[in-house]
Amino acid sequence: MIGLFLGEKKLPTEILKKLKKNKTKYFIIDLTKSNKFRSDKNCYHINIGKFGEILNLIKSKNSKKVIFAGNISKPKISSLKLDLQGFYYIPRIIKASKLGDAAILKELIKILYEHKIKVIKLNFFNPELTLLKKNYTKIKPNKSEFLDIKKGIKYLNKLNAYNHTQGIILRNGNIVAKETSRGTKKMLQILRKTKTSSGMLIKFPKKKQDLRVDLPTIGLDTMKDCKKANIKGIVLKAKENIVLDKAKCINFANKNKMFISVK
Repeated sequence: MIGLFLGEKKLPTEILKKLKKNKTKYFIIDLTKSNKFRSDKNCYHINIGKFGEILNLIKSKNSKKVIFAGNISKPKISSLKLDLQGFYYIPRIIKASKLGDAAILKELIKILYEHKIKVIKLNFFNPELTLLKKNYTKIKPNKSEFLDIKKGIKYLNKLNAYNHTQGIILRNGNIVAKETSRGTKKMLQILRKTKTSSGMLIKFPKKKQDLRVDLPTIGLDTMKDCKKANIKGIVLKAKENIVLDKAKCINFANKNKMFISVK
């Protein structure tokens, strides 16, 4: 029995689809604001502050492993409804929240580990959602773009552990845009407005990012946003980026003379 902490976006749906196909037993702790998975008979909508209720549910299901998937909004601490265990653990969550969303997830993982509950990698059941090292499109980076890729990867590798940057845009050897906590889509929208479009997008996991719960994700919408910003190609990291609608993304890139390269 696998426990699923599910948030927003499409990735949780893909994981559920695979589990149902493989007839794997599961239950859902729905962390979406709209209770997105309420129609599933295995769904439980529990406030993240009710640690006692969450832990009791996991134990009642005899589950030793859980997955975190999807966008999980940073909780407003003052509005959380806490149970007894919640009051016990909330000081740790508040301390972690000062370091960002990733730190909150790491603290939740520690709490679960203390109760002998293991958090496994979110693509454990869906390895097909990540890519191996190679070029996936007819178009390949040219010599100049290859040098830019090396420069961009070197820059990302030097960032500190709590920097929000997962993506950068390079053009002619210069970094013209950096992703903030607002995400890739916002970065591409701002790039279009400044009329400094073109270049390539490099999207890698943040330094020391917990790859069990937070793999950078792209999909067809990302490809379309890149096209609008006149991006020539996307560079991802092997086995460390989720690609939704992979075939559609590759087809879109080929039609629009863009490249998808995995390093």
